[in-house]
Amino acid sequence: MAIPSYDSCIYPLLQTLAAYPDGARVSELQDRTADRLGLSAEERAEILPSGAQMVFRNRIGWAHDRLKRQQLSESPRRGWWRITPTGRLFLAAHPDGIDDALRLRLARLSVTDNGDMASHSATDSVPDSSPEERIDAAVKELHDSVARDLLEHIGQCTPAFFERLVLDLLHALGYGVSRSDLRQTGGPGDGGIDGIIALDRLGLEKVYVQAKRWQSTIGSPQLHEFYGALAARKARKGVFITTSDFSTQAREFSRSVADGIVLVNGADLARFMIETGVGVTVKRQVHIVSIDSDYFEDL
Repeated sequence: MAIPSYDSCIYPLLQTLAAYPDGARVSELQDRTADRLGLSAEERAEILPSGAQMVFRNRIGWAHDRLKRQQLSESPRRGWWRITPTGRLFLAAHPDGIDDALRLRLARLSVTDNGDMASHSATDSVPDSSPEERIDAAVKELHDSVARDLLEHIGQCTPAFFERLVLDLLHALGYGVSRSDLRQTGGPGDGGIDGIIALDRLGLEKVYVQAKRWQSTIGSPQLHEFYGALAARKARKGVFITTSDFSTQAREFSRSVADGIVLVNGADLARFMIETGVGVTVKRQVHIVSIDSDYFEDL
């Protein structure tokens, strides 16, 4: 089964809270609610696209937000949730659960200026995901669009520009002490090596780079050629970067060689460029805030 949407976690969470009259730590309540929902170990291990939190903990957290706004639960201190008397009355009035209309009303709750709860019709929709998940999904959609544009732009550039781009990216990823430690060598007679990276000031340890601006899939013959170029230089480390992808045989070969060859396909290339800011610029920043519990620790 899929992890329930956050609105579907509201009633099970309230039931869990009722089993702890004095309240309990947030993590304990989340785990016990997950038990009540029948979540598997795999489902509990799922994380948000941002990597910031487990999906089930995020959704149960938003379920608690809705309960608090209805005064059915409270947070008397940091990291502690507790059911309120109003919450117990609510459970007593709904011992067999809540229908879709009431679940919707809780999930889409908005408070008016006079403190009343705004009403919503039964036809209103409730997103399956939490606000953070919807933000992460929107960011992913934007990044996917930029990634496609990046590969399109790269496809229009010269091989020499692509080789320079690859070295700029590798430096942004932490290779080389300074940008001057990454040397572009591509061109006629390059011997199958487009770039060399010195990992230390003396150049005692080096990484050799091959960059292919291709549309067709890179196969094992191209990997064999690159491996031969590395062997000719008695090199132990190589990175093969392409705008396309690698065949299954090519990936198997890269894993089979003693020292290994790191493969970076077009999707990885675009993702790394976005993550490091190479070839892209920040269009807009959005700050998502939460309560600083430490600030209020002494209250």
